[in-house]
Parts: sequence; structure tokens; C-alpha cells
Amino acid sequence: MIKLLTLLLCATSVLADAAKSLCGTYISEEAKVAAEAQFRANKVESSLVPGAYTPASLNIYFHIIHPDHSGSTDVSQATLKEQMRIINIGFSDPKIHWKLGGVTHTVNPNWYRMRVWSSDEVNMKAKLRQGGAADLNVYVVGRVIDGDMSRAGYSTFPWDYPGNPQFDGVLLAAWSLPGGELPYNLGHSLTHEAGHWVGLLHPFQGGCYGDGDFVADTPAEGQETYGCPTNKDTCRGGGPDPIHNYMDYSDDTCKNHFTKGQIKRLRDQIATFRGIPW
Repeated sequence: MIKLLTLLLCATSVLADAAKSLCGTYISEEAKVAAEAQFRANKVESSLVPGAYTPASLNIYFHIIHPDHSGSTDVSQATLKEQMRIINIGFSDPKIHWKLGGVTHTVNPNWYRMRVWSSDEVNMKAKLRQGGAADLNVYVVGRVIDGDMSRAGYSTFPWDYPGNPQFDGVLLAAWSLPGGELPYNLGHSLTHEAGHWVGLLHPFQGGCYGDGDFVADTPAEGQETYGCPTNKDTCRGGGPDPIHNYMDYSDDTCKNHFTKGQIKRLRDQIATFRGIPW
């Protein structure tokens, strides 16, 4: 069974204490090929009729981490309500409806400034995680720290779950929630990370060559997108870069869709690895 071969890390360019980068996602071609082989060997088809998909309803559990008892960094119910509205808009075409399964609040200054792949992260998830393979747990912290980078978050992939179920989920910085820091203040960071959680790669995976993200209708990109540049086309012959795709790094105001190919892939991924009964 493939273990956690991939780490999805997202960073904001607006944090003063961090190097400038939105996301720093890496998966080696070897690991990507191995994960794809596992998927194809165990593949469960979600539907044979694209466009007439059966809806699915999935839970999201938010775990809000606070540095102290002051309440000054509390994430409001209104913010979570807006985040749920945004992610449901994003996943309306895949026919996934996200329900709020619950919200927990925990005071822990070490977890509030979370260093990825640390014993703190392992312990936090082991203590707080709820539900099973089909339940998305989102751990909202003040800072997601990776080396000298401050990230917006990262997600595990569905094929990671069988080997390490307790580590499953999304780690998310509070500043990327709706009303947070420009230009990633509309809540699409969670839509992006949830896209990874259901099995999607970035459209610029592998650059202009190779299998890319294994989705035929996302044009290859030579590099990720920042801002919302018109007519960006970094790979010849495949069409303009998919700057409006939720899985690129464009500003939140720029991102607005998953492709039909991504929708089919994510549904098959979670049918295969998360047991979603479409």
C-alpha cells in the first residue's frame, strides 16, 4: 500500500514572516505513477453517465485551534457558514454536497503555529479527527509552517487513507478563510485543498510534458498561475492555461470551476479509496 508519498502545501504571498509563494506542492513522477497504478488496479467507476451523476452528501468537521483563551483569534460561525456556502458552490457540478458535521475548539499554542509533519500534527489529528474515510476533517490553525515557509495548508490524497487513516484531512491557515487576507480571502483555498482530498492534482503537474494531472481537458501548464493573467499560455498546442480552474494558484476572484474530466476523476477516486456509494 502506498503510504503518504505526497504533501500538498499552500503558502500566502501576503504574510510578512514568510517567503513569497502561494503553494509548494510536490509529488515525484515516480510516486505519481505508483499512485496512479494503485488507482487503476482498484478502480471503482462512479457513473457511466457523465452529466447525470448521483449526488453525494459528505461531512466536514472543522477543528479550530486557538493560541490562548482570549477569543481574539476565534473563527466565527458566520465565517464557517460562508465557507460552507463557498465550497458547496465549488462542488455543485461534481454533485457533492458538503454538510457541517461539527465544530470543535481547542486551545493549544503549539498546535496554533503548526509545523507540518511534526509530532504535534500527528498528535493533534490523532486526538481530534472524527468520522471515517468519507469525512473531511479540516484543522484550522494560525500558521502552517514548513521550513521557512508559511503555508495556507495542505491535504492528504484519497490513496493515502488506507495506509494512515488518522493522518487524513486538510490543515488550513485561518487567514485563507472567507474574509481573510487578500487576494485569497474568498474561501477557495479550502475548495482547492478539498480538490486534492478527493484525488485531483494541479493542472501544472509535470509541466508541459508527460501525463500531467491525468485529466485530458485541463490544458498543460508550464508553471502555476498567480493573479489572474489573461491569455496565459505556457505550453504550445493545448490551449490557454486553465487559470480559472480551482486547482491552479490564481487569485480567489479568478477561480470558478472544475472541468468535466476532473469531475469524473474525483468521483472515481473517492468511490475507489473513500467508499462513496454513488
